[in-house]
Amino acid sequence: MKAQRLDGKGLARDRRQQLVSRVERLRTQGSIPRLSVILPSQDEAALAYYHAKVHAAGKLGIEVNSFVPDPLSTACIVDLIRSLSGDTGVSGIMVESPIPTRIDMKAVRTALPVAKDVDGAGIESLGHLLSGKPAFPPATAAAALALAEMACDIAGKHAVVIGRSLVVGRPLALLLLARDATVTVCHSKTRDLAEIARMADILFVAVGRPGFVTGDMVNPGAVVIDVGTNWVDGKLVGDVDAGTVESIARALSPVPGGVGPMTTTLLLEHVVQAAEAAVG
Repeated sequence: MKAQRLDGKGLARDRRQQLVSRVERLRTQGSIPRLSVILPSQDEAALAYYHAKVHAAGKLGIEVNSFVPDPLSTACIVDLIRSLSGDTGVSGIMVESPIPTRIDMKAVRTALPVAKDVDGAGIESLGHLLSGKPAFPPATAAAALALAEMACDIAGKHAVVIGRSLVVGRPLALLLLARDATVTVCHSKTRDLAEIARMADILFVAVGRPGFVTGDMVNPGAVVIDVGTNWVDGKLVGDVDAGTVESIARALSPVPGGVGPMTTTLLLEHVVQAAEAAVG
């Protein structure tokens, strides 16, 4: 029996429909939700991510504007963030990935203001997430959680997260703890990783390695959430070998069509929420 397909596209579509009335209400109050995206890289991936946001936001009446640092430096990006932070017409701010390695990410993360940090990348936002204070979580981590919640109740489950990045793994672990899950985080130095993965009721995979998790690493009946986005021979594939996992797992998020669509949608939800908070 094949695993249940966790339809991220369908869930994203439903969530976006709920945003329409909220955006319309804001507009009647004279407030237009605006997302400012800083583009430190002009490579194909960065521009594709940006245009996907513009396309999705345009259907909802949310404005998205880009800002290219000139010169490309940490100081210029930080100055841009500070300028946008003080602009009352800006609801949300984010720095698009990938970000050149010469940029001091600690300085950039420190500059992001929690009220407008709609992708939860800032140090202050992550601190709020850790302590339970209100803040926007990283959209990808929140999207992975939303897909898992389609398949099961999180409370009391053993969740295993493979990957410890600040974008997905660590914030996802905090979100799961807040939902009363028991959480194990695995990474490149974890011993007996496959054995630990097989203990999971819910397995999240975010390592950036195509087909990393195979069927022999999955607990029969587990929910498997694939956060991977890898291009192989011109095709987008995940970190899970779906061919060997789908007959073992109870539910599996596909790539494409799983976490990706929900990530964009949740980011836009955060922009609307920030705009609503500014109106009061």
